[in-house]
Amino acid sequence: MKTNFSVLFFLKRPKNYKKGDAYFIFLRITVDGIRSEVSTSRCCEPEKWNAKAGKVIGTKEDVKTLNAYLDSIKAKVFAAHTLLSIDGAQITADSVKCKYSGKEEKSHTILEAIKIHNEKMNALVDKGEYADGTLKRFEVLERHVKDYLANQYFKKDLDVRCIDHEFIDGFDFYLHTNKENDTNTANKHLKNLKKIVTICRKYKWITTDPFFGYILKSKPVHREYLTADELRKITEKQFSTTRLSQVRDFFLFSCYTGLSYADVQKLKIADIGIGVDGERWIFTYRKKTDTRVAIPLLPIAANILDKYKDHPYCLNNNKALPVSSNQKMNEYLVEIAALSGVNKTLGNRIAKRTFGTTVTLTNGVPIESVSKMLGHTNIRTTQLYAKVLDNKVSEDMAPLMQKFVSQHDKADVVTEAQISADVALLREKYQQAI
Repeated sequence: MKTNFSVLFFLKRPKNYKKGDAYFIFLRITVDGIRSEVSTSRCCEPEKWNAKAGKVIGTKEDVKTLNAYLDSIKAKVFAAHTLLSIDGAQITADSVKCKYSGKEEKSHTILEAIKIHNEKMNALVDKGEYADGTLKRFEVLERHVKDYLANQYFKKDLDVRCIDHEFIDGFDFYLHTNKENDTNTANKHLKNLKKIVTICRKYKWITTDPFFGYILKSKPVHREYLTADELRKITEKQFSTTRLSQVRDFFLFSCYTGLSYADVQKLKIADIGIGVDGERWIFTYRKKTDTRVAIPLLPIAANILDKYKDHPYCLNNNKALPVSSNQKMNEYLVEIAALSGVNKTLGNRIAKRTFGTTVTLTNGVPIESVSKMLGHTNIRTTQLYAKVLDNKVSEDMAPLMQKFVSQHDKADVVTEAQISADVALLREKYQQAI
């Protein structure tokens, strides 16, 4: 690859400079705007230095000897650059400097960077600063990168400086074909890889961002939630086993509070208090974002808490609910959906979306309040959960529809001004809903 390469000699004043002292002569190697400097172990008086020529002024024998020495250094640096070009190595200011001085330039690899990141994250997971699922995603990234290098480059590892658009494009294609990832899943792995690359830049292992100008395009995802009828089916269904009844209760509790599985699992009796309205509220911090949330307890959620307040597990562990493991919960929710006649995959995410749509937004709760209860730091995140439902649009359209019908029956003429006013009012209500 062609690079902009230059060599320059310059003077550098000593730190403990005294008037009359000579300056040090330094060599500066520049590659693509990045500099690396090395001492020549020679000195020169400032007034005898020709900065433009990079040489000492004079015709005496000692001056000629010094200039010849500088020329030999320059020739060796250019030779080092030529050897790197012949070897096909990546040419940087540091690599040329190391080649000239005979030292091996310290390099770092992509798998080394991922491993260091994962080790640090694992320590932070133990301290509760990261979720275990976040660490697992980067462990999956490590396996995918390792497989990609073996499959496409026939290498066990790769210098992180070799990562470019071609590498990223190839990895993206590999995820789609060999790993059968869809676009959004592949993008998640690429975003995680981008984080690793950003860390490498922070450590100055690389000088440029290979992701610069690389655009990740995601496909819109249909986010399922439970309708009021589906929620009623699950609520009213009688189960023959205690385990299914309990898991159903825990799932419904999430549907009516918007709490995630991790938040419900860590919910303590002390987190239930009296709110500003004199009713029971949940006061807690979201485990994922550490955001404080205050959620009024709806009657169904309050009844579920009362149902398990004397459960031995709750009493012995100071927990609000005796929640099972997440794996068991998901297994039982498959049975619950089938027995309830609900053709959807139940889980924590669908519970939160149900709270954001069917339970709150559809019933007229402003999206700002929904966002606060869900613990979102950006209202755009809430908009992904709280989509406007068809029946909400129908309810908003009903008054306008009735007005047109009544006006038609009375043979009244609807002016453009009246229609504009009605449409403006409807548009305002629609914007408030979303």
